[in-house]
Amino acid sequence: MPDTAAHTPNELEPHPEVEAFYTESLRLLVESGIPFLLSGTYAVSAYTGIVRPTKDLDVFCKAGDYPKILSYFQERGYRTEVEDERWIAKVWQDDHFFDVIYNMSNATVPVNDDWFRGTHTICVYGTDVRITPPTELIWSKVFIQDRYRYDGADIAHVILKKHDEIDWERLLAYLEPYWEVLLVHLLNFRFAYPTERSSVPKWLMEELIGRLQAQLHLPPANVKVCRGRLFSPRDYVIDITEFGFADVVGKGLEERHEPIA
Repeated sequence: MPDTAAHTPNELEPHPEVEAFYTESLRLLVESGIPFLLSGTYAVSAYTGIVRPTKDLDVFCKAGDYPKILSYFQERGYRTEVEDERWIAKVWQDDHFFDVIYNMSNATVPVNDDWFRGTHTICVYGTDVRITPPTELIWSKVFIQDRYRYDGADIAHVILKKHDEIDWERLLAYLEPYWEVLLVHLLNFRFAYPTERSSVPKWLMEELIGRLQAQLHLPPANVKVCRGRLFSPRDYVIDITEFGFADVVGKGLEERHEPIA
């Protein structure tokens, strides 16, 4: 069943000029017929009831659809910008903009058809829009562990409020190469909410702990790799430039790493 929520708290309301831009932008997005999801603060608020200010709209779409969205708005007089071909573009009107996001900033979390399985909707500025499902919302936030931004609390609150709606098997599949990151977030949840530990399936904890136990008996890899730059390219850049570790993040991302709200 669709999960529909009104979403007009004063704390999220921008300046009237910005609100007018958002209102028209969402109307046009729906009118375009191009699949998109609203994510970030609006999705977190809808799932958890936690309200906080936000500076923009995070519009998620598949990589193949972002040029269509930009073209649709460009034909209607808006200015468009591909900020980073790997993950983000923008639509502008004067000084106002919204983000068009089709991957995360570390280029490891592409938006695909699975993100559109959900039926959760909210009403934002008078328009009913679909939001990122709980599973994919967590997936979009697991790597946001930067010096100035950490989304672990968002993940914990989504698990707390929507654990019955999370597709845990799909989440594990997303994080198959990064299962330790999932384990850390789940341990954080267990620590924060000791009475709610059963919110995370027992089989998942057993699977992840089993992997950790098996890993303890293995020798280290031959190639020294720093995966910390998947969390924060700038905080771990010294590991690549001075400490002799191989890199896993493309050059230049450290210059623009502002995670999603």
